[in-house]
Amino acid sequence: MKYTQTIGIVAALLMVAVCFLPWIYIPSLHLMINGVNGRVNEQFTFGKQILAQSFFSILLIFFFALPKVWAKRTNIFLGFINMAWAIKNFTLFSLCRAGDCPEVKMGLYVTLVLAVIVLLMTLLPRLQIPLKYRS
Repeated sequence: MKYTQTIGIVAALLMVAVCFLPWIYIPSLHLMINGVNGRVNEQFTFGKQILAQSFFSILLIFFFALPKVWAKRTNIFLGFINMAWAIKNFTLFSLCRAGDCPEVKMGLYVTLVLAVIVLLMTLLPRLQIPLKYRS
């Protein structure tokens, strides 16, 4: 595909932006949680997921931009780690605790979809094959 690297870079940037959207709403506490503010109370916190998302996105963007074979192979590995992180977030945030189930908001679903898009774009790199290797 012609635009896989561009789509991958845009999806990686959007993954950081989606951290500012609401991820879950806990009705019993009247509390909205997102990827930036994951604090429920002193004993219970989800952490700041934007830090990990930013780290993975910066690495993914860097390797999307490099036109080297080793960078594309490393990007596949990072894409799978990013996908695993998104699945972990989805599972952790949407889990029911003590009979209190949170309402999953659009941001958590979008994070999962963007992780799938990034992973697909890492699997379809655009590389220039030298003339001597073409048949």
